[in-house]
Amino acid sequence: MTVDPLILQDQEALDLPEPTRQSFILRVWVERTTEEAGQATWRGRIVHVPSGVQALVDDLDQVGLFVAGYLGRMGVRLTPYWRFKRWIERRK
Repeated sequence: MTVDPLILQDQEALDLPEPTRQSFILRVWVERTTEEAGQATWRGRIVHVPSGVQALVDDLDQVGLFVAGYLGRMGVRLTPYWRFKRWIERRK
């Protein structure tokens, strides 16, 4: 059995002090199944645990944008893709 490197990174993150990590809860559910609509439709809710701030999501990019906002505040330099996505989202 191989060990997933992401699992190791997650364990290492648990040992970091609080200001250098964030916690999120993501809940997803299927609203319409493939049988009902021809294509499954999902929704979700993401919660930033320390603050309780929540967002409803129906697209994986929305999850990334939500998390990217907190990473940016922590001083993480986002890739050009995520900086552009955040800029577009703010212009809406």
